[in-house]
Formats: sequence, C-alpha cells, structure tokens
Amino acid sequence: MTTAMTQTRNSFITRYFPLTVMILTPLFFSSNLIFGRAAISQVAPFTLAFLRWSAAAMVLAPFVWMARDRVRVYLANEPVHWLTMGFLGMWVCGAGVYYALQFTTATNGTLIYTTSPLMVIVLERLFFGRATRWRELLGIIVGFLGVAIIVLKGDLIGLASFSANDGDLMFIAAAFSWALYSVLLKGRRTDGLPVSALFGTITVAGALLLAPFAFWEWQSGAHMPVTISAWGSIAGIVLFSSLLAFSGFQYGVARLGASTASVFMYLLPVYGVGLAVLVLGEPFHTYHAVGIATVLGGLVLATAPGGRR
Repeated sequence: MTTAMTQTRNSFITRYFPLTVMILTPLFFSSNLIFGRAAISQVAPFTLAFLRWSAAAMVLAPFVWMARDRVRVYLANEPVHWLTMGFLGMWVCGAGVYYALQFTTATNGTLIYTTSPLMVIVLERLFFGRATRWRELLGIIVGFLGVAIIVLKGDLIGLASFSANDGDLMFIAAAFSWALYSVLLKGRRTDGLPVSALFGTITVAGALLLAPFAFWEWQSGAHMPVTISAWGSIAGIVLFSSLLAFSGFQYGVARLGASTASVFMYLLPVYGVGLAVLVLGEPFHTYHAVGIATVLGGLVLATAPGGRR
C-alpha cells in the first residue's frame, strides 16, 4: 500500500504539478497591474519600481553569488547589454507601467500588454531575418486590431477624431519595450548564465537605474509608502508579481518546454481583466470583450505551433 501510494503521489507530481504551476503563473503575472493600480495613489511610480526590484535583487542575490564567476565575465564584457536590459525590463516596464496606471485602467493595460508576443515576431523579422509565415502575419494584424478596438473604445470609425489616452499609449510603449527585452535576452551574450543568476543581475541593473529617480521623488515630496496598505501592495508585487511569476514560468519551461509553457500565457488577459473587475471594481464594456477575443485570436493564430489546434 505504501509503495502504491508513493507511486501515485510521484505520478501526480510528474504529470499534474507542472500544469498546476503554469495555470497559476499567469495569475501571478497579472497581479502586478492590480497591486500597482492599488498602490499608485500612495506610492510614487519610480519609488514603487525601485522598492520592487531592490527587494527582488536581494532575494536573488544567493543565485548571483553561486554563479559569480560567470556573472563577473558578463558584467565586464557586456555592460551596455546589462544596463539596457535593466532599462527595458525594470525601468520602462516597471516605473513606466506604474506611471501609466495613473491615466488608464488595469483592464486596458492588461489587454494592450498582451500584444508583446506579436511584437517579438515583428522585431525578430526586422533585426534577425526570422522567416515569417502568412499565419503569423495575419495573427499580428488581428492582434493589433484588437488593441485598436480597446484604445478606441470600439469606435474604429472615429479614428480620425481620436484623442489618445496617455496611459494607453504608455502601455503600447511598455509592450514594445518588453518585446525588445525578450528578444535581447536570448543570444551569445547570456549563454552559460543560469536563469536565476541572469535575472538577479538584471534586477540589480534596474534598481540602480531607478535609484536616482526614486531619490528625486523623495526629495520633491512625492508619495512615499507610509501606510499598511501601501506596504502590503509592495509585498504583493515582490512576492507574487516578481518572484513567483518569474520562477513559475522558468519551472514551466524546464518541465513542459517553452512552446507549451508559452501557451498558458494566453490566460493573462483573462486573469488580468477578471482581477481588475472583481478586485478594483473597474467597468467591463462590450469593446473589452471584443478586444479580448480579437487579441487572443491574433495571439493563437501567430504563435501556436503548426498543426496544433
């Protein structure tokens, strides 16, 4: 009986635990905009991002230390790459996102941010000569049509008289920045570095780049975290949106493969919009539903492996 129970437990862990992790991982990623939206009225954006990535860097410091010889080579040989990754991933997609949340909703931000995989395809074609299939091109067009529906609030006819929402435009820039970050993350510069050590190193770069702006906010009298709710939101961002989200995705890639793990990221808009409506009380309009369907349709069309439904 003991042997049978052990085999059953091992079978569950091998087969179902990675799937459970990957079902929860997009939820952790989506929580960033929810915590950020809740905190931004109490904490200035650069300060919020600086605290987030400084705390993450401290937690990841042991992994950086264990790979210190390879990290030292990376820092010495690729300083521009290291700082660029910190700027794109932590400065723009950190403080920039929190700043944008002052002007738009978490619902809009989530849906616009979801188009970054489509931007990755475009960037890889433009700069690395990646062959693009007709299905990917069609998916890109459909996905960006979904963004237009969200940004224009379903009024595509009114494009000529459209007055842009600054927050939505910032999220478009952040989605592009994350796509560029994703493209630059791969390649010879980072070969040989363990994932956790590389991520920890980049978080240090982000914290260093954010520090002067956080100091300026403090000097200018901007909002600082002084309430329990503000510190609670920061703790949620560090634990769920940073450490659990990234480690969960890395675990899923290791256990299931990159293609299968990436499919679970299609849950991002579902989780993100659901949390924004249920937790933050943001309104959900018909054009949001149409935008979700259109963006997800474009993503599946462009990124699903050939021959897979």
